[in-house]
Amino acid sequence: MSRDDIHNSQTPVLCRNCEVRHRGLCGVLEPDQLLALSKHTRMVRQQAGSELIADDADVTTYANVMRGVVKLTKMLEDGRQQVVGLQFAPDFLGRIYGHQSRLSAEAASDVELCRIPKSALEAIISENPALEHRLLEQTLRELDEARDWMVTLGRKTAGEKVASFLYLIATHIDPVAQVQRESGERSDAKFDLPLSRADIADFLGLTIETVSRQLTKLRKEGVISVENNRTFFIPDLERLGARSG
Repeated sequence: MSRDDIHNSQTPVLCRNCEVRHRGLCGVLEPDQLLALSKHTRMVRQQAGSELIADDADVTTYANVMRGVVKLTKMLEDGRQQVVGLQFAPDFLGRIYGHQSRLSAEAASDVELCRIPKSALEAIISENPALEHRLLEQTLRELDEARDWMVTLGRKTAGEKVASFLYLIATHIDPVAQVQRESGERSDAKFDLPLSRADIADFLGLTIETVSRQLTKLRKEGVISVENNRTFFIPDLERLGARSG
């Protein structure tokens, strides 16, 4: 039996079938460490619109996004809401070492999450510097993406904002297709839009009418095609990226 076969036999079945394991926090764990972690984890499926984390709620669990899109929002005291971010597989959902959440998280599409109790994950992190390092890398990546999005909101035109949003979704929503594009196997994308026009407008700081006009313009120019007002096909991601400014 080869070393890989031995490792595969020791790796939990759930982890062996995971499409995002090597790209997420579990990618730095050995099979015996995955086995120890799997004793605390559970897979959950949540329908679109389900609340995953409430603002100011006590933090008792963390999660890895396995599939789908999570919408992060912040609510003002007068009830106004702002979409502040989106998460995709294999993003980490939760504020590590935090005691209370600083925002709300909602399933923008149907999602699959791998949940783990806060105390269990923090105990494993304390014994595994590589895992702590991977989580720090993910946190810094999210910080970089947030700064890039500030540029989008502050400096880009309405057309560039809508194109940037579609490019973000197209390049993140399907982890398998993402790997295929990175290897040069494909350059297109197809996805169901996970946010309503109102949420997109909120996320981009535009009106619903402006979002609709810009989507129509991209469709007429052949940059995108739309089926049933929900399913988007991007024939050439490079062209969409160029329209993103």
